[in-house]
Amino acid sequence: MSKTEAKKRIEELQGLLQYYNQKYFDDEQIVSDYEYDMLMKELKELEKQYPEYITNNSVTQKVGASFKKGFKEVIHEVPLQSLQDVFSFEELIEFDKRIQKKAEEYGKKTDYVVETKIDGLSAALKYVKGKFVQGATRGNGTVGEDVTKNLETIKSIPKKIKEEINITVRGEVFIGKKEFEKMNEDKELEEGISFANARNAAAGSLRQLDSRVTQTRPLDIYLFNVQKIEGKEFNSHYEELKYLEKLGFKVNPVRIYCKNIEEAIEAIKEVEKKREELPFGIDGAVVKVDNLSLRQELGTTSKTPRWAIAYKYPPEKKETKLKDIVCQVGRTGAITPMAILEPVVVAGSTISKTTLHNEDFIKEKDLKIGDAIIIQKAGDVIPEVVEVVKEKRDGTQKEFEMPKICPVCGALAIREEGEAVTRCTGIECPAKLLRNIIHFVSKEGMDIEGLGANIVEQLIKRNLVQNIADIYTLKLEDIASLKKEGKKFALNLMTAIQESKKNSLYKLITALGVRHVGVKSAKTIAKHFKNIDNMLKATKEELNEIEDIGEITANSIYEFSRQEQTIDLIQRLKNSGVNTKDEEVSNLDRRFENMTFVLTGSLEKYTREEASNIIESYGGKVSSSVSKKTTYVLAGEEAGSKLVKAQDLGISILSEQEFEKMI
Repeated sequence: MSKTEAKKRIEELQGLLQYYNQKYFDDEQIVSDYEYDMLMKELKELEKQYPEYITNNSVTQKVGASFKKGFKEVIHEVPLQSLQDVFSFEELIEFDKRIQKKAEEYGKKTDYVVETKIDGLSAALKYVKGKFVQGATRGNGTVGEDVTKNLETIKSIPKKIKEEINITVRGEVFIGKKEFEKMNEDKELEEGISFANARNAAAGSLRQLDSRVTQTRPLDIYLFNVQKIEGKEFNSHYEELKYLEKLGFKVNPVRIYCKNIEEAIEAIKEVEKKREELPFGIDGAVVKVDNLSLRQELGTTSKTPRWAIAYKYPPEKKETKLKDIVCQVGRTGAITPMAILEPVVVAGSTISKTTLHNEDFIKEKDLKIGDAIIIQKAGDVIPEVVEVVKEKRDGTQKEFEMPKICPVCGALAIREEGEAVTRCTGIECPAKLLRNIIHFVSKEGMDIEGLGANIVEQLIKRNLVQNIADIYTLKLEDIASLKKEGKKFALNLMTAIQESKKNSLYKLITALGVRHVGVKSAKTIAKHFKNIDNMLKATKEELNEIEDIGEITANSIYEFSRQEQTIDLIQRLKNSGVNTKDEEVSNLDRRFENMTFVLTGSLEKYTREEASNIIESYGGKVSSSVSKKTTYVLAGEEAGSKLVKAQDLGISILSEQEFEKMI
C-alpha cells in the first residue's frame, strides 16, 4: 500500500468508526461488534505504520461518546477508561512481556485476575458516608451523564452500604439473557418492534430522561473496580473485589486469580467453554494485573490503562443448509420470515431456526431455499445468517416470496410504502387477538375499566374469549373464576362492559385499531359518515375527499373495510348491542366555526379530551401544532414550547377562565 493509499484508507476508517461510535452511543448498533473490532484493528495497524496521519480526533486516541440532551454533566474524579482489545493469545503474551519487564524494574509480582467482559454500559457510583449520592455513565471517560435517578431504580444497587465510608466504584449495567428475551416479547406486544440486542437495550434504558421508564426495564449491575476510596488501602485487585462484596455490592461473579499469563490464557479458554451457561451476555474476557502498586507504576495512556487488556472472543461461524423459509405472525400482525435450518451447534447451542427479519433482508443476502449458508451467534445470544455459500448452488434452490395473505387467518397481507414489514390486516386473526383486545378495551378505545392485559390474557388462555365480540358475551361466573373472591370484581367489570356499549361511534372506530386511525381521525370519520355501515361501504374516492384524512389513512380504512373478518366482527358487535351510530345531537350553536384551537399545559377543570369535545361541539377544530392558521392557544399550567411559538406569531392566548367565559 502506497502512502497516498494509506492516508486515504486511514481517513476513511476514522470517519466510518466515528460514525459507528456515534450510533453505538446513541444506542443504535448498525454493525456487529466483530465487524467494528476488525475495522478498529486495521486502523490501529495503519496508524502504527504511518504515525504522521494520526489525528487528535481519531477514534484510537479518545473514548468515543455521545451526550444526551437533558442530562447534567458529571466530571469523573478518576477517569473511566476503555480497554485495549486483542484477538489472539500471541497478543496476550506480548502484553505479559511488557508487564514482566516493568515488574522486574520494581521487583513486583506479576499475577493476574481474569474476569468476564460483560456486554453492557459502564457506570460509576459515588457513595458519601455509605449513602449513594450520584451515578454517571462513562461518557468520554472524563465527563459522563448524571443518571442518578435512573440508577436508583436498579434493585441490585444498594442505597446504603455496610460501612459509612466515601467510595466511588465502577460497574457494568446490563440486562440478563432471560430478562432480555422476556422484555423483547413485551415490547413486541406493546409496540410491534423489538430491541436489536441486550447491550443496546441496557444502554437505552439507563439513558432514559424519564426514570419511570427505566424502572420498568430489568436492569442489573456487576461491579468490577474501586475507582476511589478514603481511609482504606488495598494490596491487590482481588482483595478489593472481596471488600466490595462485604459492603453489599454485587460483584462480577467470574473472577479467576492466575499466577501467570499461561494460567490466564487457560482461564480465558474455560470461560469461553462456559459462556453459554452464563445468565448474562459477554463479548470477551479481561486480564488485569492484580498487584495494585505495580498498576501504579505501569500507569495509563490517554485512553487505556497499561495494566489491563481485553481478549475478544471471535464469533463462531458454522455452515448449514437453509431447508425452508416459513412465516410467523406476531402479536402486532407483523409477518416475519423464519429460516428453517439443518440443525447445527454454534457457540454451544443447537440452532435449527432463526429470524430473517423481513423481505429486504432476504433480498440483500440473496437467500434462496436450499442454499448452503453461514450462520453465527450475534451479540452472544441471537443466531444470524451471515452469508450464502454461492459456489455450492446447483440449480435446485428456490426463490422465496413474501405471502400476499396471512398464513394464520387468510386475511390480506400488505406492506405499506416506506415500511420494511408486511402485516396481516385481519382484525380476527388469532395471532393478533391479545394485542387487538388490549387496544379495543383501552382508555382511548372502548374504555372498559378493569379489563387489563393480565385479565385479557387469562380470558384467552381459558378459551373464554376467541374474538373481540366475545367480550360482550362473557358471563358473571366466567369473570369471577379469574380471581379469588372475584364476585365484586366481576360485577364491576360486567357493569363497565355494559356501559361501553353506549360509547360514541368515534370510540368504537378508534377501538377497532385501523392502521393510521387515531382518536382525532376517528372523530372526523364518525362525524362524516354518521354510522359504521357508511364507513364500511365508502369508496377510496369518498374517503380521500374527507378533510384531514390523507391518502395513506384512506387506503388503510378502505382495505380494512373490505375484509370479511371486519364485516363479521361489526355484525357481532351490533348483535351484542354496541352502538354503531353517531348519535350526538348536533349543536346549533356554531360559535367556534372556522376557528382552530391548540391546547397546551394542564387545565384545572377539564381534561384535554373534555376541552377538545367542547370546542368541537361548537364547530371548532383542535390541532396539535401551532401555525399561522391557529386562532387561539388555550394555555394551562406549565404550558411549554407551543405557548412560546404562539407568542412569537402573535396568536391570541386564552387562560382557562377566559375559555370558560367564551363557552
